Amino acid sequence: MVENRAQTDSELIQRIAEHDSKAIEQLYDRYSPLLYTLIKKIAVEKEIAEEILSDVFVIIWKRIDHFDHNTNNVFIWLVLLARNKTLDVLKRRKGGHEIPEYNEEYETENILPKLSSEIRALEFEEALKMGNKISNALNELTEAQKLVLRLSYFEGMDEKDIAGRLKIPATTVKSKLQVAIGILLEKLSKQSNKEWIREITLN
Repeated sequence: MVENRAQTDSELIQRIAEHDSKAIEQLYDRYSPLLYTLIKKIAVEKEIAEEILSDVFVIIWKRIDHFDHNTNNVFIWLVLLARNKTLDVLKRRKGGHEIPEYNEEYETENILPKLSSEIRALEFEEALKMGNKISNALNELTEAQKLVLRLSYFEGMDEKDIAGRLKIPATTVKSKLQVAIGILLEKLSKQSNKEWIREITLN
C-alpha cells in the first residue's frame, strides 16, 4: 500500500490508540523493514525473526495504552520493544533455567520500553539519516569494544555475564563499554542525537 508520509509517527500512534487498523498497517509499512533487520541480526533465523516481528506489532496494537505520549519517541520505543521481545524469545527457546511466566504483568515490566522524557523524539526520516553516522562511528571502535557492545545490546548480557563469557574482569568490561559508548556519542555532534543513542545502547 502507498503510505501517507504526511502522517508523523506520533499521529499514527494516536490513531492506533483510537483503534484505527489502517494506522497500524501504515506503521508496519514504515517500520517493519528496519525492525526486521534489527530482529534478524539478534535472532539470526529467518522464521524466528518473522514471527517475532509479527508479535511486536501485536503488542503495539494491544498495549498501545502503555506508550508514553509525553515522550512521543516512537522510533526509539519501537526499536527497544523489538530488541526486548527478541531477547526474551531467544531466552525462552534456550531454556535451561527458571523463566518467569509470560503474562501481561511480565510484558509490561520487561518487554515494553520505559523512555526518559528528556530524549528528543525522532521522526522516521531523521532516524534513517542518522544510520550512516552511527555506522561510521561503530567502524572506529576496536574489535574488543565492538564485541562487548554486541554482547550487551544484541544478546542482552550484563557486565558480569560478559566478563564470564570473555574470561576478563567485570571492571574491564565496564570500561570497554563506557569507552565504546563514549566514542559513539562523541561522533554524533548534536546533543539531541547523543541523548537517543545513549538511550538505545544503555536501556
